[in-house]
Amino acid sequence: MTRHFLNLSDAGGDAIAAMLNDAQDRKAKRKGWPKGAADADIPLAGHVLAMIFEKNSTRTRVSFDMAIRQLGGTSILLEAGAMQLGRGETVADTARVLSRYVDAIMIRTDDHSKIEELAHHAEVPVINGLTDLSHPCQIMADLLTVIEHGKALPGLEWAWLGDGNNVLHSIVEAAGLMKFNVRVGVPQGYDPDPSFADIARARGSQVLLTRDAMEAARGADVIVADTWISMGQAHAEEKLKAMMPYQVTEELMALAKPDAKFLHCLPAHRGEEVTEGVIDGPQSLIWDEAENRLHAQKSVLLWALGQLG
Repeated sequence: MTRHFLNLSDAGGDAIAAMLNDAQDRKAKRKGWPKGAADADIPLAGHVLAMIFEKNSTRTRVSFDMAIRQLGGTSILLEAGAMQLGRGETVADTARVLSRYVDAIMIRTDDHSKIEELAHHAEVPVINGLTDLSHPCQIMADLLTVIEHGKALPGLEWAWLGDGNNVLHSIVEAAGLMKFNVRVGVPQGYDPDPSFADIARARGSQVLLTRDAMEAARGADVIVADTWISMGQAHAEEKLKAMMPYQVTEELMALAKPDAKFLHCLPAHRGEEVTEGVIDGPQSLIWDEAENRLHAQKSVLLWALGQLG
């Protein structure tokens, strides 16, 4: 059966734990190596990853390209404006054709239903590089970063400040699978999809929705923020005004535990969702987090291609 990675639940908690362990091991073994050198076991030698981008990208593009290279394989970059998918060919037909050429497909797109249709018709694994609904690969990197810095996931208190967006959805999904809790500080009118919290609660995690940023941050082990205004998003001034009470400041970080960590998936709008003092401060793990996109996604590729878990 083809293994797709559209959301974290496609893998499940045990597989996520296995991927995180594998990512830590592979990262440690590469210490001091040139970044372009392949892992010693070259587990994906001869494999080709198609990377479809319908949205701009820095970290997703470079990290997936380097991930497949380090595993011994190669990639093909496909941008929407340069392929037939952007000219009216159906998603189903694109899936059928690419399945004859490559071993796996990663897509960064808008509508989540598009990636579901791609996976339905593909004969090779499809991996979610981001949709408007979720961002599971980013959260794999976040989980890896938190573990690397000495925090076991079960029982942790995570705080989210800002918009109820795709990144938050995947954090809440991860909470249910990996047994930690999330306090969500969002303004009225910007709530996340409640289905993610319902499922996480059913799995035993606590998910609190609050309009009080201080309530969300108080006693947290991890505080997470994300860009408030996405490219091309309308009503930016109105949204910025609603979001400003949820800015992560030094004062807000001081309400968290003394060893609390700050995460942000980048790119960041400094002075909007987070202050310079926090994002460049000693509690910020953003550069480790960005690097770990590479290491986590190597393990996602191995899982999807049946070589892990």
